[in-house]
Amino acid sequence: MAHPIEGFYAVIPAGGVGSRLWPLSRADAPKFLHDLTGSGQTLLRDTWDRLAPLAGEDRIAVVTGRAHRAAVEAELPDIPDANVLLESEPRDSAAAIGLAAAVLSHREPDVIIGSFAADHVIRGVRTFEFAVQQAVSVAREGYICTIGIQPSEPSVGFGYIKKGDELVVDGAPEAAAVERFVEKPDLETAKAYYADRSYLWNAGMFISRADVLLAEIERNEPELHAGLMELAEAWDDRERRGPVVDRVWPRLKRIAIDYAVAEPAAERGRLAVIPGHFDWDDVGDFASLAKLNSRGRGELAILGGNARVLADASSGIVVSQTQRVISVIGVQDIVIVDTEDALLVTTSEHAQRVKGVVDALKLSGQGQVL
Repeated sequence: MAHPIEGFYAVIPAGGVGSRLWPLSRADAPKFLHDLTGSGQTLLRDTWDRLAPLAGEDRIAVVTGRAHRAAVEAELPDIPDANVLLESEPRDSAAAIGLAAAVLSHREPDVIIGSFAADHVIRGVRTFEFAVQQAVSVAREGYICTIGIQPSEPSVGFGYIKKGDELVVDGAPEAAAVERFVEKPDLETAKAYYADRSYLWNAGMFISRADVLLAEIERNEPELHAGLMELAEAWDDRERRGPVVDRVWPRLKRIAIDYAVAEPAAERGRLAVIPGHFDWDDVGDFASLAKLNSRGRGELAILGGNARVLADASSGIVVSQTQRVISVIGVQDIVIVDTEDALLVTTSEHAQRVKGVVDALKLSGQGQVL
């Protein structure tokens, strides 16, 4: 892009652990701080690089936990200090994105914000930029806008958005109303959605005037809204911020932005969608990571700068952070993750069950490997 979009601010929520990627992703080194694509940089840095042309480097805010501040600032040395918004503890996406909206609206009342997760993989930058430009045009008309991904397969791993009637908006030729949201379907239902073509994957990207998004939170979750506004009013006063955050933040309701904002807005006809025609993945488990890195060719993907892997007639993924030699012979769809203190062996079919292992380790008191 020649110039950033006028009046636009990009927001990167950088939270969550990515427990389905354990033991690679940990509480102290979550998914967004890893290179999962072989690009040579972390997913967070990839996200920053995509958004900088759209917003400008001085107009990107990151919402992250206090524990990750140093790592985030090391990855993003050009981010202004005022644009690192720290959560004292996780409170889900409505609080994180709502905090950014409230703080940025307090600084710039007419600002349009776009929220883009720190740990997603996008290929096709120009197409992504065009989708965001369209979404901003829709947001200027008072809609909350999301970018839905045109499915490339009948996936059961994503939620879906049902696209409704077209909207007439200058600068947004693909804009449409959102008819409804659908939770992750079974395979037969996913096949029907894929054939329908009016169903898009829900990628969790939201673009809106900050005041419109906050008004939707106020309508649906008034106590959450009140807390966010109190935080925003004190945020840029260093002496006041800490005590207010410590008092208000832990009391904020844990709720996803889909439930607090997107679904109610869709019911009232105030949510729009732009179809995204770019490659996208939320890298939700090792099966998707294997597919991403083998480019769907059914080969054995290998991640790790010093990985020592001997493979014969095998497929899947090996992630190595050690100096051990790993031999993989005659096995299909294998998942091996080798770290200094933990080893995971499973298959792509069972990759979603890794979260259950993490939950069991928490219950057993094995916190040192999480």
